[in-house]
Amino acid sequence: MTESERVAIAARLHVALRRKTGRVTDTEWMAVNVEYAAEMVRFARAHAADTKDTELAEIATRLEEVMAPIAAEQRVRAATQQSVAAGTATAPQRTLARYIGGLR
Repeated sequence: MTESERVAIAARLHVALRRKTGRVTDTEWMAVNVEYAAEMVRFARAHAADTKDTELAEIATRLEEVMAPIAAEQRVRAATQQSVAAGTATAPQRTLARYIGGLR
């Protein structure tokens, strides 16, 4: 999933939340920040459950699906950094940690 596709889905959720709840969101941030996206999904689902709005729930589910690979990558990165910090990292993990977020 490309970033532009994530932004498009985040924009759909933004428009739906703005129209149905009056909530203003940051579309660009929602497309790149897993925690913010998860909170917006939670908020949208709560409102959708209260109002029985299936459209809003579907958009929230779609955003959650497209953010899943980013969330998984962040979990792997965090686990690798913890292993390196604890001194229990394997050689491949140490190599991976050295290049994450840096130039090769």
